[in-house]
Amino acid sequence: MNPNDPRSRTRRRSGLTALVLTCAIILSGCGVRLETPPPTEPVPDAAEVVRRTAVADALLVAETAEAAAGAEGVGGDVADALGRVAAATTAQAEQLGGEYDSGLDDIVADRSASSPSATAPERTPAAVLTSLVDAATRTRAAANQAQPGPLARLLASISAAQTRDAWTLARLTRGEAPELPPTQIPEPADPDAEQTGDESPATASASGAQDAPVVPGGLSAEDLSAVVVAEDSAGYALEVRAAQASGDLRSRAQDRARLHRARAQAWALVAGVDGTDQDPRQVAYAVPGTETSTQDLARDLEAGLAQNYASLTGRAEPGTRAVLVALLTDVTIAGAGWGAEAVPFPGLPEQA
Repeated sequence: MNPNDPRSRTRRRSGLTALVLTCAIILSGCGVRLETPPPTEPVPDAAEVVRRTAVADALLVAETAEAAAGAEGVGGDVADALGRVAAATTAQAEQLGGEYDSGLDDIVADRSASSPSATAPERTPAAVLTSLVDAATRTRAAANQAQPGPLARLLASISAAQTRDAWTLARLTRGEAPELPPTQIPEPADPDAEQTGDESPATASASGAQDAPVVPGGLSAEDLSAVVVAEDSAGYALEVRAAQASGDLRSRAQDRARLHRARAQAWALVAGVDGTDQDPRQVAYAVPGTETSTQDLARDLEAGLAQNYASLTGRAEPGTRAVLVALLTDVTIAGAGWGAEAVPFPGLPEQA
């Protein structure tokens, strides 16, 4: 047969193709195949790292509190408080989105074998107090820097709740009360002062000037006007009630009234409305009648301010929220001092 015959060339190509397919089948039967890269965890962004840390902190507090509440020798008000802490921090972790699960545990079978096992939590109220303070401190710092704003607002509320719970538990157990963040409202910068650099307040705070008071950035004139009125009207209402009271109740109402009035003045300076026609403060405000007790009124006033400061935290620029978070914490604890019920998310009415 002529090798140059087209039919011969066609038969040779068909034979070569069959040979290649046969070799491929044999090799696949022997286990020789192309491998795909193993699945890997996605790299979390900054917001996800903050979220996971807050979730881990809340779950650790919940586990520790649950263990301590059932420990021998713990009972009464302390056990009740620990149970509330466990429930609150569990709810906080769930609201933050819970633990991250990529689904890779079922694919990478040896992961659990290589991971260190978690140690059992210490079963004492003191351990719960320590974990609460640690969690609140980290979450408070995260709220100052977090993006986006709604996450910062949620973190600020959770930090305030955890600080209040730590304050309550310390009082019940005669433990060391948590150190509260400074609530001094910073004075606005002098616009005529010589600038020493081109850093914004947020940049300066993030670059190491965290201890310096920073005026919250990104708030509108309406935001500042609202908080001026909220603080001033709270001060006025408590002044009226102090004048009608006596003894310890009178002293407490007077002290809180002075504080709220001072904060209204400080915010008016920040807003630049003090002594101007734009100052929203009034000579007098409507105050509920005596059918509302002073304690109930004070609780309502502090709860209203908590909503104000939580909202402002969500609107302010990252790195400039520290004083807002601190004030949210302050009014939350003040409300508890007036007998307000502990809630997992102070200042967030949608979570009630």
